[in-house]
Amino acid sequence: MAPVARSTATGPGRVLILVYAVLGVAATARSAVQIGRDLSAAPLAYLLSGLAALVYVVATVALARGTGRWRAVAWAAVSLEAVGVLAVGALSLVRPDLFPEATVWSGFGAGYGYVPLVLPVLGLTWLARTRPTARTARR
Repeated sequence: MAPVARSTATGPGRVLILVYAVLGVAATARSAVQIGRDLSAAPLAYLLSGLAALVYVVATVALARGTGRWRAVAWAAVSLEAVGVLAVGALSLVRPDLFPEATVWSGFGAGYGYVPLVLPVLGLTWLARTRPTARTARR
């Protein structure tokens, strides 16, 4: 029998999913306003903000589903989030002219209390902790 993973939507995973959901709603609202109102002012920044919002929504759904193929989607989304926040965070420091207004990932998520910087670490840790093991396969 193939190893079976614990669901990511149990125990502390529920809190993680809630934080992802809140950040997903906040990022979606902010990016929608930025794209709808000021896209021409900073197209790269605001489109990246929209991408961040999409990543948070996908990660929320994938973590909430928690098993099977959704685990792979969660790994991809949370990994993309980690790379995105580090890349955009660094770019926003090197080229602040590209980010005239803060976005979700600019400044490593400073506008959101650095939650975007810490969240992928927690997400990847939780995914690793709930990965399939021989012990869970016997249940």
